[in-house]
Amino acid sequence: MTSIENKTELRFQLALLRAPRVGSRTYRSLLGQFGSASMVFSESAASLARLGLGRETLEWLKKPDWKTVENDLRWLEFDGHHCLDENNPDYPLMLAEIPDPPPLLFVRGNVSTLAGKQIAMVGSRNPSPIGEKLAHDFSYALVETGFTVTSGLALGIDASAHQGALNGEGITVAVAGTGLDQVYPRRHVGLAEAIVDKGGALVSEFPTITPPQAANFPRRNRIISGLSLGVLVVEAAVRSGSLITARMALEQGREVFALPGSVNNPLARGCNALIKQGAKLVETVDDILDEFDMSRLPSKSKAQLQVPTEETDDECHRLLKYIAYAPTSVDTLVAATGNTPEVIASLLLLLELQGYIASADGGYSRIR
Repeated sequence: MTSIENKTELRFQLALLRAPRVGSRTYRSLLGQFGSASMVFSESAASLARLGLGRETLEWLKKPDWKTVENDLRWLEFDGHHCLDENNPDYPLMLAEIPDPPPLLFVRGNVSTLAGKQIAMVGSRNPSPIGEKLAHDFSYALVETGFTVTSGLALGIDASAHQGALNGEGITVAVAGTGLDQVYPRRHVGLAEAIVDKGGALVSEFPTITPPQAANFPRRNRIISGLSLGVLVVEAAVRSGSLITARMALEQGREVFALPGSVNNPLARGCNALIKQGAKLVETVDDILDEFDMSRLPSKSKAQLQVPTEETDDECHRLLKYIAYAPTSVDTLVAATGNTPEVIASLLLLLELQGYIASADGGYSRIR
């Protein structure tokens, strides 16, 4: 079903959206000039040419590929499938504030969830086990406080963020770089279904049949940040799409948060660079909540992600002091403590079950 009541006008809106070399700004400019998408298509070629439109665009406006538009309309016939324009009350207000909001927004799932307070989480597609664990746990903690977690359905940090929200019985929104008639990457079909089934939503500005082209993902990233109050970056290289999202967030007036990491970890350099540039260093979820003047979490909440207390088992507590936030080998721990490898192994298992460490290349790393 569609959220645009005038089906005839919707047909022209979808055709205009598909016009070559017509981005969000040109789309909006044409509607401002002529009043509606249908009026754009009724204008003469000479009138449209005076606006500086190229030949490829003019040819489309005179002879659109209506078969592709019909494909969009068929997709919209399914329950839970929506197309929102900027005049629709369900179009997210946060997104409408950015300099170039999508003229049409395709949504699969619970459209009302887009009105909730959202925190975006982005990061590496090839994170360390520590990074995946932190993304999952921070997402789990954020939904406990009532936030919706928004990300891009990509491999790595994105997937961990979505899964953490689902495991926390919260809401998560996935912004796609393709049409919503497909899921990219394919291995996340189950994750996408779970997001919708649990009350979240899949979102895209791209119509059906749009493939996962490289140019689509920076455009997707501005929507991820545009929907959100702030963006949390978890493990990112200095040159990465995550830092593009952070830059877009700053341009949109959003908060930018980053988890610091070891200077020896190349995946931490992007986050450390953001902190140098003024992003807020985040160690606990409270660091995010404080920025929005929200009530602090109860002391026993999982969201605190606290360091061990004196009540922690003494042997585990002593061993934890020797485990760095970079990979620490079992041999190093044997030498530092004088314990046997068997004893160390059993203590490491307890610490891992308690969520203080994670296995990493060459040993174990502390994660809280």
